[in-house]
Amino acid sequence: MDTLTAPDPSLDTFVRLRPRLFGIAYRMLGIRADAEDFVQEAWLRWQNGGSLDARTPEAWLVTVVTRLSIDRLRGAMTEREQYVGPWLPEPLVEDTVASPESALEAAGDISTAFLLMLERLAPEERAVFLLHQVFDFGYDEVAAMVGKTEAACRKVLQRARERVRAERSRFAVDRELHLALLGRFVQASRSADPAQVQALLAPDATFTGDGGGKAKTAVRRVCGADRVGRLVAGIERKWSGSDTRHDIVAVNGAPGILTWRNGVPDAITSIHIEDGRIAAIYVVRNPDKLGGLARLRPRSMS
Repeated sequence: MDTLTAPDPSLDTFVRLRPRLFGIAYRMLGIRADAEDFVQEAWLRWQNGGSLDARTPEAWLVTVVTRLSIDRLRGAMTEREQYVGPWLPEPLVEDTVASPESALEAAGDISTAFLLMLERLAPEERAVFLLHQVFDFGYDEVAAMVGKTEAACRKVLQRARERVRAERSRFAVDRELHLALLGRFVQASRSADPAQVQALLAPDATFTGDGGGKAKTAVRRVCGADRVGRLVAGIERKWSGSDTRHDIVAVNGAPGILTWRNGVPDAITSIHIEDGRIAAIYVVRNPDKLGGLARLRPRSMS
């Protein structure tokens, strides 16, 4: 007779908390692979008896992931100073195919614009801000997770809020408006007419491309609706003779564009909207950040 194996309650607990752990690590680092590695490391430590002194499973696991992320971010910030061209977070792309990212906890914002705003914060500032403001942990819990006093955490959070206060309220955009404007942007881009693109842009719109020195894109941020319009139209004109497809997908929780060139994922584009116009365009072409797209397939010619 086969012996039934009793369910592992610790595994059930970890599976339940995994989206939150991944969400914290990804928002800290903007790198999917590192976030997944730290979630796995937390699980291994939990399994190896590290949980014996834990007050609660969640607090213990979040503490491990947070501290690993703080340490990694210190090194990453130095690495990004040597990065070729602008650095953008690795996009989380969702299609109809289920993925680990689809379970990412929805609390807070994971838009490219929001993650770039977090780049202004030092590692511990970012951790305190995210844990308290996005994931709703109390000051006593945050203090224990980052290894500081409650008073110190309050000061850190006040400093972080001052750095981001002016911008955070701008990130909430109606999804239907976002989708409609994105569709118009695709059509305007396909026209290769700078004027049609420019009509959708805020006067001070920006274009940020991330090629990481491995794919061609603008090596500096391009500013101004006229310049951005001409750049976007020029890019589409350059590829006019190729098999180019633009699929609307979910990029970091909002509608975005997956561009295929000759059957290969070429770019992920996301936009930031203010007052009904496109205020920022973010294009990731670094192939190291597109590796997770192998599971997808082109859907429709556009």
